[in-house]
Amino acid sequence: MRVLFVVDGRSPTALNWISYFLDGEHEVHLVSTFACTPDERWASFHLAPVAFSQFKAAPKPTGDKIDPGLRRALQTAPGKTGTKLPAILQTRGRTLVRQWLGPLTLPGAARRLRRIIAEVQPDLVHAMRIPYEGMLAALADPSMPVLVSVWGNDFTLHARATSWVAAYTRRTLRRVDALHADCQRDVRLARQWGLPVERPAIVLPGGGGIQLEQFYPPEHNSVQQPVVINPRGIRAYVRNDTFFAAIPLVLQQRPDTRFICPSMAGEAQAERWLSESGCAAQVRLLPRLPRSHMADYFRQAQVVVSPSTHDGTPNTVLEALACGCFPVVGDIESLREWIVPGQNGFLIDPADPQALAQAILTALGDEPLRQRAKAENLRQVAERAEYLACMQQAERFYSSLIR
Repeated sequence: MRVLFVVDGRSPTALNWISYFLDGEHEVHLVSTFACTPDERWASFHLAPVAFSQFKAAPKPTGDKIDPGLRRALQTAPGKTGTKLPAILQTRGRTLVRQWLGPLTLPGAARRLRRIIAEVQPDLVHAMRIPYEGMLAALADPSMPVLVSVWGNDFTLHARATSWVAAYTRRTLRRVDALHADCQRDVRLARQWGLPVERPAIVLPGGGGIQLEQFYPPEHNSVQQPVVINPRGIRAYVRNDTFFAAIPLVLQQRPDTRFICPSMAGEAQAERWLSESGCAAQVRLLPRLPRSHMADYFRQAQVVVSPSTHDGTPNTVLEALACGCFPVVGDIESLREWIVPGQNGFLIDPADPQALAQAILTALGDEPLRQRAKAENLRQVAERAEYLACMQQAERFYSSLIR
């Protein structure tokens, strides 16, 4: 198949999905909305900045040895690092700017994408997430099939943000030929937002699934020290203020607990929260880590925390489940598709530090509960989220759309 992906080319989630088709020797073309270094295996590479994405630099390379091609794709292209946005535009500020003014950039970017599609002539266009990659593909209106992926917050956070974003969301869903979502909730919401009932949809993990040869539980269950990991980083929809407020509440009863926070090192807000908690000695703020290192940290932890207010099925949570972590996550519909409270995890109010702390303490203090949850979660991940099986389903889905 000749497939053209419209994605954020820096995204590990997108690159993990795309790597399957590269390994399968399909002809892969990539249009990135953010600056990144092209992978030599891509048949062609183009940039199509939208919603001021040219002002966001690509992340630094992680040094992950699992897939050198993915590592190169995460490096910033020489001379294309972009201009950093002013410091005042932090996470929420950038989101608001993109939501209010981003639609103004769509027509120009869509014209560029239309020219690229005419040149490549793919069998299928796959846009990963609605704002703004899916919107671009819908406006470009190619003659070949268009598949759009919905990522966690496309409907619950972004679609209602402004009337423009809402209108473009509806237009996208009316145009695309098929939908990929990482939870059943988003298929239902897509129908409500305009996806015709006769258009097919498939539910698979956003990044294609979990490589179980990399993410697996530790060989021994003995706990040297209780460890809690929060892998979500700084995001507008993750209540990390709740997380840091819960830390001293946990330490009052379990002072030996340690907390690991990847993707938070150097984040001024995280450092302020940590300082206010007075628990710096028990908390490690880590930089963004390669997947292999994340797997090692998950295996050290007994509990994974994700106090999100909006989400689909977070890849990091699935990775933690595959490593045997007990999940304590925000009580949102998408995660109820995976977790039965009190059986294989806890669902909590992401705005309530006391509830989060109590859930962590209960999980740490109940070894039989953790072991039962571990068995159930490992079964679910193996049946519903194993990478090769999921991507084979995706490949068959692509073929059906092309036919």
